[in-house]
Formats: sequence, C-alpha cells, structure tokens
Amino acid sequence: MRLLRNIAFYLAFYIGSLLITSASLIALPFSVTAFRARVRNWSQWQRWCLTHLLGCEIVHEGAPLAEPVLYAIKHESFFEAIDAPALFDCPSVFAKQELFSIPLWGRAAAAFGLVPVERDAGAKALMRMIRSAKALVADGRPLVIFPEGTRVPHGEKRELQSGFAGLYKMLGLPVVPVAVNSGPVYHRRLKQPGRITYKFGEPIPPGLPRDEVEERVREAINALNA
Repeated sequence: MRLLRNIAFYLAFYIGSLLITSASLIALPFSVTAFRARVRNWSQWQRWCLTHLLGCEIVHEGAPLAEPVLYAIKHESFFEAIDAPALFDCPSVFAKQELFSIPLWGRAAAAFGLVPVERDAGAKALMRMIRSAKALVADGRPLVIFPEGTRVPHGEKRELQSGFAGLYKMLGLPVVPVAVNSGPVYHRRLKQPGRITYKFGEPIPPGLPRDEVEERVREAINALNA
C-alpha cells in the first residue's frame, strides 16, 4: 500500500507540476495576479498530494506576521521550499542560482521574484541580492531564506551560512525563525505518512551582533529536532 501511495503521489505531483507551471507562464504576459495565483496553486497541489495521496498532516504552531520580515526556515527536504507560496503571502525566496536553469520552472521562479544566490561569488553578488531583496520588501513581500544553505537530515544541527548574517545586517529587518520537521516524512524516495509541523519562533529584532542572532536563529529552527 505504501508503494502504491508513492506511485500515485509521484505521478500526480509531477504531472500536475508540469501543467501548473506551464499554465503560470501562459498567464504571465496577461496578468501578474493570475501568474502568482498559479504559482500558489503549485504549492497547494503539493499539499493536496501529500494529504490525500500519502496520508500526511500539515500542522502550524503560530503563523506568519502581517508585515514584511525575513523568515529563516529549517531546511530538511524539498517540501518547505515548494510550500513557501502556500505558507506565506507572495513570498520571495532566496534560492540557489542553479535552480534557475531548470526548464519552465526557472523562468517562472525568476518572474515570481525569487532571489538567486550565487555561492562563492563575492561581495558584488551579495550587493545584488541586497538590492533585489530591498525592492521586494518595498513592495510589501516577505523574504524567505534557508540559512543552513542546504538540506540537513532531521536531528542534525549545522552552522548557518555566512551570507545569512550579511543579509540580516544589510536589510535591517526582524527575523522570524521557523522550525519544520519534514525530513522523516518527505526526505526520501519512498515517502511515508506522518505529520509535518511548522513552528514559528518569536521575532528577533534587527541590529543584534552576528554571533547572537546566528545562535538564536540556529536554536529556534532546530526546535523540532527531538
């Protein structure tokens, strides 16, 4: 039964992803609102497939804030990256530069306002990221970053990437750490039923020393590790 559920999930999710992404790009020249709605539909489709085909449950402890902030999210699987437009209102996510080369998806991601992260590209790349992020914040959009820089197995705590502290300092925004425990359910080829929980931490004010903000974020995003 578990294998059949996984086959149904993969078929439905990937075929649906192709159709929804194509629909978003068709809508883009005519309506930004319709385009963004299709992107959100993609995230919602993943949730539907998880809950109805795999038997998962998605739980929120706390909720996003109304004002633009920087959300620092634990990264255990692809789930939370795909889920961001369903979790937040039109978020802009910091994503690896390589992802923008994916056919169809890369074009949709750039048009939606994802910010490419050029790893090891130096200060100029960081300043480009800052300029893009500030423009998005001015438009009222929340920012989402995975400060560990890569997926981390459930139960592990890793140091945050150095770019996180630079963004925090330059943007001057509060940081809301978000823990998520998607790894045991989603971070494998053969996925399994279970509960995925988001836990929103207390906002961390801007202007703190690097060591302090990194430690507070690191502890908060690992709150569901037990």
